[in-house]
Amino acid sequence: VLWFEVFTAEIAWQEMRKNWVGDPSKRTSELPMEPVISFNATYEEMLLNNHTPFHKPIPLAEMVDFLVDYWHGDCLFD
Repeated sequence: VLWFEVFTAEIAWQEMRKNWVGDPSKRTSELPMEPVISFNATYEEMLLNNHTPFHKPIPLAEMVDFLVDYWHGDCLFD
């Protein structure tokens, strides 16, 4: 009975993952996007954005790069 529950959970997880990441067969080869965050943006500008949404979503990798650069500059990250 336990194997059936694990198997059912695996199927459910695969379906949720497919909904989240999309169908790889329907992806097009995209050119690299222009960054959403300006190359000269500051951390303070990002925080003081007055809760105005950005003109388009910021990809996670871009936000991580921005934060790591900021943290390196302030010696907060080794």
